[in-house]
Amino acid sequence: MSKMVKVKMIKSEIGRPEKQRKVLRGLGLNKLNSCVTLKDTPQIRGMINKVIHLVSVEEVKG
Repeated sequence: MSKMVKVKMIKSEIGRPEKQRKVLRGLGLNKLNSCVTLKDTPQIRGMINKVIHLVSVEEVKG
């Protein structure tokens, strides 16, 4: 079983650089307070670290 992480957008992407907007879309986050559950991989962790000030992260046992 692979670990999973639950990512929730807690701040808006309005006024943010285009790179950060693209990272949020890449994670599957479209609207404020939207939530996605993703596999905990180094690639996903890297994306989360780019927008850590806009999201909250919670580890989920998968």
